[in-house]
Amino acid sequence: MGLEIERKFLVVNDSWKGLVEASSHLKQGYLASAPNATIRVRIEDDTATLNIKGATVGITRHEYEYPIPMSDAKELLEKMISGAAVEKHRYRVPYAGHLWEIDVFTGENEGLVLAELELTSETEDFNRPDWLGEEVSGEKRYYNALLSIKPFSIW
Repeated sequence: MGLEIERKFLVVNDSWKGLVEASSHLKQGYLASAPNATIRVRIEDDTATLNIKGATVGITRHEYEYPIPMSDAKELLEKMISGAAVEKHRYRVPYAGHLWEIDVFTGENEGLVLAELELTSETEDFNRPDWLGEEVSGEKRYYNALLSIKPFSIW
């Protein structure tokens, strides 16, 4: 059983850009989204995955991810998702012993920039970079599944 322990923050400036070690383009959509679970299909550059996440309790949830053929992912995104596909550029930024993922959204979510940090426990300490703003970990409107049906542009 996989667990994801993740904190999510708004990004308040661009000073992280000089620290980027890698980046990728993501396009994802949701096949199902309910209070107890979401099922997502994602294309990240040249790989495709099917992902199942359980309900979030605190900042922890169960997560399972499986590779799928690219042709299946494209067909699922085209024909079977609820809401719109969410697209973003993801930048991986090492900082003080942790790897941050900075998501710069495009399309209907343009203007939204979020920083995510996966931890090994809910109480793990980390240093806050100066580009980190308000924590939004528990705010559902920032969940990608909700951004697919109520995008940032209409808030």
